[in-house]
Amino acid sequence: MLQRIYDKTDIASLSERATSVAEAGQGEQSTPILDPSVSLPDRRWWSRHRPLLIRLSKFMLVGGTGVLVNNLALLTLFLWVHLPLVVAAVPASELGIVNNFYWNDRWTFKRTRISLSRFARFNLVSLSGLLITTSTLWVLVTHLGFHYLVANLLGIGLALVWNFVVNSRWTWGGVK
Repeated sequence: MLQRIYDKTDIASLSERATSVAEAGQGEQSTPILDPSVSLPDRRWWSRHRPLLIRLSKFMLVGGTGVLVNNLALLTLFLWVHLPLVVAAVPASELGIVNNFYWNDRWTFKRTRISLSRFARFNLVSLSGLLITTSTLWVLVTHLGFHYLVANLLGIGLALVWNFVVNSRWTWGGVK
């Protein structure tokens, strides 16, 4: 689907352009420059997937703000309120989830009214994402010898895919 099929004249044309660019270097060693459309998806692919890519970008940006909210709340509750770390982590995580739900609901998925059922589904999906991240971290470090930060990033990546797909389809009902 992403490949573009070229006939013999297209290939000959590309070859001639590459040769003329190489000759233009006047004896210097140069790399042939090819048509960028050879390796990049065509415009139809980008236009067809643009809404999804924009929504994914917004979802990721909102997630970044949720990380900031979570860390600020954790810092406040642990250092200033002096709650035990694990106890402080629970409301800090929930504040991050509330932040993410609000901004995804309003901005990413363009909903105008808050829904408690959507919020409950988002919370459940977020909890599942946390389990995916933690499980991935544990398996990769304990059984496969990965560095814990690399394992954590891989877990976050898997949870991101999970959260985006499930929230797009279940929480926000397959928004196009």
